[in-house]
Amino acid sequence: MRRFEGYGVLITGAGQGIGEAIAHRLAAEGARVLVTDVVGERAEKSAARVRAAGGTAEALPCDVADQAAVDAAVSRAVSAFGTLDVLVNCALSCTPDHPRFEDEPDDEWYRDFEITLHGAFRCARAAMPHLAAAPDGRGAIVNIGSVNGEQDFGNHAYSAAKAGLASLTRTLAVQSAPRGVRVNLIAPGTVHTPNWQGREAGLERAKAHYPLGRVGVPEDIAAATAFLASRDASWITGITLPVDGGILISNLGLRRAFLG
Repeated sequence: MRRFEGYGVLITGAGQGIGEAIAHRLAAEGARVLVTDVVGERAEKSAARVRAAGGTAEALPCDVADQAAVDAAVSRAVSAFGTLDVLVNCALSCTPDHPRFEDEPDDEWYRDFEITLHGAFRCARAAMPHLAAAPDGRGAIVNIGSVNGEQDFGNHAYSAAKAGLASLTRTLAVQSAPRGVRVNLIAPGTVHTPNWQGREAGLERAKAHYPLGRVGVPEDIAAATAFLASRDASWITGITLPVDGGILISNLGLRRAFLG
């Protein structure tokens, strides 16, 4: 199945983990992908792996906190592919909480918002004219949110930024609909990515709290992204799609406490 034949796609935060898995999935379905990451070497290696798997991918360093870098990434995608049909906002910053909320420093709070929410805003703003011009109404934005934006899982600033991203998804979806651009968000649960390196024991403990009995893998999120970005989802916009192993619908710890 090659749902993205001829598409040009820009993915932020695609140097590893979920972003890289999305690049692989869309490229496998025919997309030409611009892999961007704040670490240029990471973007280059990710794009090389996509090419080695038979896909079409280019790489570019991009700090989504820098409007000039965002504009350059959009321009590169358009010049390289002749079109920009899909934007995937995957870049994020997640700063660990301090034990006491009053010890949260401004710079850490602002950084999570600057990358996670404001970065997605910058990318969507820069890409929108091109997405609206995409043929056959195939322009789409897929934002990668989090279950943290839906309920408490810690990380104050990151969670608030992801909740803001879900709200932006809804408002932008309505505004961009007349221009033929759909905007949706995926809310992953716990996903085993390189960010968990050295904390694998925590992932193992987390499995017990998921109704489906495991944590996610990046390919779970990539599959959902491919659906929402494709014409198969042509009548879907403004939604938050949990891809979370059931964590938002159940409290297994409490249920087990009652069963005692």
